[in-house]
Amino acid sequence: MVIDWVVATLASSVVIALAMVLTALVARRLGRVSVVDVTWGLGFVLVAAASTVVGLTREAGSWWRTLALVAIVAAWGLRLAWHIGRRSRGHGEDPRYAAMLGDGGFGVAVRKVFLVQGLAIWLISLPIQVGAVADVGSWPVVWLGLGVWLVGALFEAVGDAQLAAYQAMPRDTRPPVLDRGLWAWTRHPNYFGDSLAWWGIWLVGGLASGWLPGLLTVVAPVAMTHFLRNVTGAKLLERSMMKRPAFREYAERVPLFVPRPPRLTSAGGR
Repeated sequence: MVIDWVVATLASSVVIALAMVLTALVARRLGRVSVVDVTWGLGFVLVAAASTVVGLTREAGSWWRTLALVAIVAAWGLRLAWHIGRRSRGHGEDPRYAAMLGDGGFGVAVRKVFLVQGLAIWLISLPIQVGAVADVGSWPVVWLGLGVWLVGALFEAVGDAQLAAYQAMPRDTRPPVLDRGLWAWTRHPNYFGDSLAWWGIWLVGGLASGWLPGLLTVVAPVAMTHFLRNVTGAKLLERSMMKRPAFREYAERVPLFVPRPPRLTSAGGR
């Protein structure tokens, strides 16, 4: 399995590098680095495809588990790429990237954005790489992972849909903050769902392959959760959101990341 995993890792590295080079060229032409966010989801789909080809050609891994792994990664990555691409259409540079790059040129973008995101895709995709070439050590863990992934994917998709519906309301009639549906349980259901989906992918591809592959690849969901909660996701977004009094009051009632049932106000309402 070790040699097969090495081959899958090399194949994954090649497709990630090609995807990032192409994205960098597109970003330079458009003058907008944020197009890399679309490649983020697609990059994992490419890794799943490349790893699957390695597994098939080397006759390694379990066909049914590989099929399930490719399916959930493709469903997650393609939906995310479509959602981000649709949301960003017609907009300029993302303020987060503008602040990160400052007055630096395209070389700064290559170092700080494309190289970093390429390395992150490689690291977080480790359970996909090993899952495509390893034998299944525990089918119950595969089924558990598929269940965890499904809950996470629903949280992410439903949270995004509820946010889109809220943003589509006229500004003079919509509430000052979205605190209904999943947004009454967590301030960032989409980020939490994203994290949970990757714990499911790790269960299916990493831990289901045995305790050692699980241990070697657990860095993937841990890193994804850390980024989504503390670095590029929830806490970064709230730096600006906390300037709004209504959001500060909302934050006192609703947890940042991990959901819990909504608290009742003193008047008996939410």
